[in-house]
Amino acid sequence: MTLSGKMNEKQFLAAYDKSAFDAPLLTVDAVLFTYHEGLLKVLLVERSNHPEQGKWALPGGFISEEEDKTLEDTIIRKLKEKTGVVPPYIEQLRTFGGATRDKRGWSVTVCYTALIAHQACESHIDTVSDTDWIPVEKAKKLNLAFDHLKIIQSAHERLVQKALYSIVPAYALPESFTLPELQHVHEVIIGKPLQKKSFRRRIEQADLLIEVGEKRTEKGRPASLYKMRSDSGTHKFVRNLEL
Repeated sequence: MTLSGKMNEKQFLAAYDKSAFDAPLLTVDAVLFTYHEGLLKVLLVERSNHPEQGKWALPGGFISEEEDKTLEDTIIRKLKEKTGVVPPYIEQLRTFGGATRDKRGWSVTVCYTALIAHQACESHIDTVSDTDWIPVEKAKKLNLAFDHLKIIQSAHERLVQKALYSIVPAYALPESFTLPELQHVHEVIIGKPLQKKSFRRRIEQADLLIEVGEKRTEKGRPASLYKMRSDSGTHKFVRNLEL
């Protein structure tokens, strides 16, 4: 029988030395998207320290055992540091890990996708000198830190799929928006136009929006303003939107 087999759990935990085993670097990273100036943009941070000093990177960082009880606590804390607010939509994307992705050693990062309205954090981000919204297509051409290009590509692919079968892209809009705005953010993400009548019919049949009783003038015509129902982000269309 091993020594641990002679202990009860309390004794085992009291004697346990977690430094006796290799522990990879563990971080979280977020691909935070917004819709601004007719473009899909991603939030990037210029690294001020080594390694990869001076390169653009995703917002994120190390887990704090004192501050964070869950991975979600970590990503929310990190995003709030950069944006001043908590994004209304956050979803775990996937985990990236390996011996060569970080020069400091074997590392693992748990990645999230998130969406936020540009207006919700514009004033805060304008005061942070090392943070900026970069169009996604431009970001894909930059020499980003670590494997963050691969992470952005993966997050963008996930978002494209979400845009085909849900109204998750609405989280990148202000709280109140018009149907043309909602359709356009879908089209920007997907990269192709959608059939207007089919799009509106799908939205109406699913009863995903609430009319707020106000209008906004678009191209000389007043358009009704809507907001999402509380559970609209989880709704999935029976079939993908028609291109």
